[in-house]
Amino acid sequence: MGLYDRYLAARVRRHDGPQPEHVAIVITERDLLERGAYETLEDVLEWAFEYDADRVTVYVSVLDPAAAPTLMTELADIDAPRAVAVRGPDDTQPAAEPIRISIGLGGKREFTRAVRALASEVEDGERDPDAIAAEDIEDRLVFPDEPDLLIKTGAERLSDFMIWQSVYAELYFTDVNWRHFRKRDYLRAVFDYKERNRRFGR
Repeated sequence: MGLYDRYLAARVRRHDGPQPEHVAIVITERDLLERGAYETLEDVLEWAFEYDADRVTVYVSVLDPAAAPTLMTELADIDAPRAVAVRGPDDTQPAAEPIRISIGLGGKREFTRAVRALASEVEDGERDPDAIAAEDIEDRLVFPDEPDLLIKTGAERLSDFMIWQSVYAELYFTDVNWRHFRKRDYLRAVFDYKERNRRFGR
């Protein structure tokens, strides 16, 4: 770790603001085609747990759905510091592992499936529509947990990621491209989070 990285790490450690327990990261299929992209992901996962995260969710947006199976296989084999769950665009099983990776499962699609499942239960007489609560939708999401900090590299857009879960997340956008993302960039995101006063929509 260089001198500047050590300086940032010390500032993060000394700051009395809360650490983000659940960190979400948005990258693209194109990012993973760059040399060293998987090593960068492995490093980021290490940094997240080093700085007290207990969950990390990674969303990989894909332009070509045919690429999803290959990406799922490759990402399931990464050298990660915790157990990994990988979910693709057709998966419905919730991910509960400390590291969750979504390949092409957009937020609109995930939310639509949850609503469709509830509508089917109402139609079958198994559920009173007036009794449906937000928790009922969350229970049917593949990635049910709300992130504290969401990091997006390269551009200021969420790419249809966790549109329900991220409503109160602190968003951190950096113009640093994924292939150049370093520990200092991660530490800047965490320090920025610790400086904020979270309002949770209030």
